[in-house]
Amino acid sequence: MRYLHFGSDWVQGAMRIARPWSLELAYTREMMAGLLLRDEAEWPRSALLIGLGAGSLAKFIYRNLPECRSTVVEINPRVEFIARQYFRLPDDPARLAVVIGDGADYMLAGDRRFDYILVDGFDPDARAGVLDTLPFYQACRARLSDRGLLGVNLLGRSKGFAASVDRLEAAFDGRVAVFPSSDSGNTIAFATGGEPVEITLEAMRENALQLKKASGLDLRSTISRLQLAHPLPGGVLTI
Repeated sequence: MRYLHFGSDWVQGAMRIARPWSLELAYTREMMAGLLLRDEAEWPRSALLIGLGAGSLAKFIYRNLPECRSTVVEINPRVEFIARQYFRLPDDPARLAVVIGDGADYMLAGDRRFDYILVDGFDPDARAGVLDTLPFYQACRARLSDRGLLGVNLLGRSKGFAASVDRLEAAFDGRVAVFPSSDSGNTIAFATGGEPVEITLEAMRENALQLKKASGLDLRSTISRLQLAHPLPGGVLTI
């Protein structure tokens, strides 16, 4: 295993050298749970990732979703160098573009819309800063396509967790699903402002089975934990 740290004990990324395309950290696997919530075979066609880290999410999308075009916004140019040098980030700008800049500035300044926006940006002390504010989440909503989903990595054990969820719900009019925390304490929240998500647990399990066959990513335990943690009327998740 190879780990990425930003000068602290917080793990910012990991790669199993024998399987560089796999998602080794539990929370990165759960950030891809949005793939269970839309039924289209070729969804998403576009992805925006705020925060590069070791490039795990970008590499997974690149390898397993060939129709998807990804843009990654990373504030620190050294992180891009390290991801390419030590974590096998592909060099293919047509399918995976890396933009060096502030994620909040990028979100607020443009108007391009994306099917899947993933926010996973922290400083060396695990603080999200402006990436966990109401204006930022409102900008994320404006940047989603009609069937777009936002996935945010929150620190479920932090004192500010409840306030983070409140800001998300304010930005998305309550259309937020908070998945149960992973073993690491990370909690992934999904939100949408466009076409609703309305999917049965049975359909999610079928999507998870297909995803496992296609990519090796097994999210069946995530569905089980979701079912145990949240009462889903009629066995249907609605966002």
